[in-house]
Amino acid sequence: MADFQAIADALIKGQAPVVKEKVQAAIKEGVQAADILERGLIAGMSVVGERFKKNEIYVPEVLIAARAMHAGMDELKPLLADSGVKPKGVLAIGTVKGDLHDIGKNLVMMMMEGAGYKIIDLGVDVTPEKFVQAAKSGAEIIGMSALLTTTMPSMKTTIDALKAAGVRDTVKIIVGGAPLTQNYADQIGADGYAQDAATAVDVANELISK
Repeated sequence: MADFQAIADALIKGQAPVVKEKVQAAIKEGVQAADILERGLIAGMSVVGERFKKNEIYVPEVLIAARAMHAGMDELKPLLADSGVKPKGVLAIGTVKGDLHDIGKNLVMMMMEGAGYKIIDLGVDVTPEKFVQAAKSGAEIIGMSALLTTTMPSMKTTIDALKAAGVRDTVKIIVGGAPLTQNYADQIGADGYAQDAATAVDVANELISK
């Protein structure tokens, strides 16, 4: 039987070649790709997320674990597509207009992908129009990041643009970044606020299940 725990443990330790090898072995055994994803890779990434939240590990360890996750995902992606496994949700994420910081955004992307979401990376310095386009193209969650107090107002401008385009109600909006607070997220009319990458997954899961 496939050793899901061994896949999860190797991912937590950031052992990309081991994850790849164990995922390949599970596929050869005829284990369902969705099971390998859920019980191996997602289980491992959720432990990484919890440890990151508690400051037991830091950004470098998360990046190494994410690399190991991608090694496993590369093996599974063709099979998941063939078996019609649907992602948990579609997240379009970007750093808002005027802001070029992307480490936080990239961490959120890794955590969300590790939790079973499909990711559309809009990049940095993203205009409100680009976010609107993503909502029209089927994104279910819009993630906005800002690291500068001067670019925070771009979040409100983007939410206003989504309203003006008539797509605000089709998406859930999560905001995050060092200068942000729950209070600010409420003020601008976001659906959720994430203080870190691991919390973003919890917030997304909660919003998607509503």
